[in-house]
Amino acid sequence: MAAVADEGPGYAIEDFGYPNADKILAERGITLKRGDGHITLADCAGATDLLEVWSRANDKICFRVTGTTGYLTLEIPAVFAVRGNSYTTQVDMTTGTEAKTFDVNKNAWTPVGESADEQGRDFMLMEIRTSR
Repeated sequence: MAAVADEGPGYAIEDFGYPNADKILAERGITLKRGDGHITLADCAGATDLLEVWSRANDKICFRVTGTTGYLTLEIPAVFAVRGNSYTTQVDMTTGTEAKTFDVNKNAWTPVGESADEQGRDFMLMEIRTSR
């Protein structure tokens, strides 16, 4: 038998996994993976300065951005437009084995994915990065 005091406390290890990701996937079909906590899923109604992602698979999805920098890895299929907010934003997308990065216009719409592709291919949104 070992005394409790002889054992050290457990360790808390941050894996930067997105909270409630399984529930969000089941309810909304959005795969949220990892981030630094500065880009979070938000309700599109009634909020200002949100980043809006438009997808043929999920319609409009909004994200709140805080802090001086942020990143979020995720998977949203068939993304065709992003409306920027007051942050400098880049999105990484893939189609097949090809990867592309798009700079998002501040406070304006930016065509990305299939709407910016000459062949009109489906693109999956893989990462969002922001900075002030």
